[in-house]
Amino acid sequence: MAIHPVRDALLVVDLQHDFLPGGALAVAGGDEVVAPVAALAARFATVVATQDWHPPGHVSFASSHPGAAPYTTIARSVGKQELWPDHCVRGTQGAALHPALPDTLLALILRKGLRQDTDSYSAFRENMGPDLSRANTGLAAWFKARGVKHVYVCGLARDFCVRFSAVDGAAEGLTITVLDDLTRAVFPEKAGETDAAFEAAGVRRGTSASL
Repeated sequence: MAIHPVRDALLVVDLQHDFLPGGALAVAGGDEVVAPVAALAARFATVVATQDWHPPGHVSFASSHPGAAPYTTIARSVGKQELWPDHCVRGTQGAALHPALPDTLLALILRKGLRQDTDSYSAFRENMGPDLSRANTGLAAWFKARGVKHVYVCGLARDFCVRFSAVDGAAEGLTITVLDDLTRAVFPEKAGETDAAFEAAGVRRGTSASL
C-alpha cells in the first residue's frame, strides 16, 4: 500500500526508555522495533509520538498503594487499576523518547498520564477519571483538521497503550491499522484478548512490509 502524504499518518506509541530492556517497565523485545519504527516514520509526512509523562506518586504506580505489588490489579471507584513499577516519571531519562526517533520527524508529541489520579493508556482518551469521564485528548480532531483519515499505529505495548489507542481511534471515526510487527506486548501470552478487542472495534491489522 502506498503511503498518502495527507490522508495517512503514523502514531508511534510510547517509544520510551523505561519500556525498553533495562527500563523500569521493560517490554520484552521492545528494542527490536526501535530501528524499523524510525525508518518507517521517515516515510510519513505526519508522525505523532505519544509519551507517558507521569508525576511522582502516580495512581498507576504500585508504590502509591501500600502493600500492593507491581503487575497486579486493584479495585478503585472508577474500576480496576493495573499497577506497575514506577515508570516514565516526567523529566527523567526513563520518560525520554528514544533518540532513534528524532524530533525532526515528529509533527506532535502528545504527553499522557499527567493527572495524578487518572491513568491514561490511549492517545485519544484518558482512562476513567474520578469524575467518571474519559477525557478526550483532542488528537482525533487534530488529525481530522489536517485531512488525516487513516492512522497506522505501532510501538509499546501492544496489549495496553497500543490497544487502547487503536480502539479509541476507531471509535473516533478514523481508519486504524495496527502494524503487528512493530509492536511488542507486556503479556504476549494473552494476545488473543487484544486481537478480539481489535476485531470488535473494527481495527485493521497489518505489517510494515505492506507499506
